[in-house]
Amino acid sequence: MRRALDIAIAGGEAGEVPVGALIVDSAGRLIAESRNAPIALHDPTAHAEILAIRAAGAAVTNYRLDGMTLYCTLEPCPMCAGALVNARLRRLVFGARDLRFGGVRSKFQIADSELLNHSVEIVEGVLGAECTEVLLGFFKSRR
Repeated sequence: MRRALDIAIAGGEAGEVPVGALIVDSAGRLIAESRNAPIALHDPTAHAEILAIRAAGAAVTNYRLDGMTLYCTLEPCPMCAGALVNARLRRLVFGARDLRFGGVRSKFQIADSELLNHSVEIVEGVLGAECTEVLLGFFKSRR
């Protein structure tokens, strides 16, 4: 999660909302990492999680990321939560809840819904205070 925080901070310095994500395989090897980039890429779907999932799929040449874990500094939105399920990620570890748009715990429970054909194991609150502080500092500097 500390690496995801470093990635998030770099994104904030580039003017993007500071969210960092990375994916590791079942042996703990780093497969992919990314940060938010919708402004730079002119792409509303360029969230850190989506970009990391795309990079991981390319790295392992498979659209399924069985057994892998995604670490993210912020609770994924509904779009990203759906992508976690479609990618068949085993586990999500996130830091801060997103009380306005959270798709995993705060507003919806998409990633581990019993209604879907795959369920992602969820661990929340890892370095949550630090993840929250990075986000709050970013938005405070914008006001």
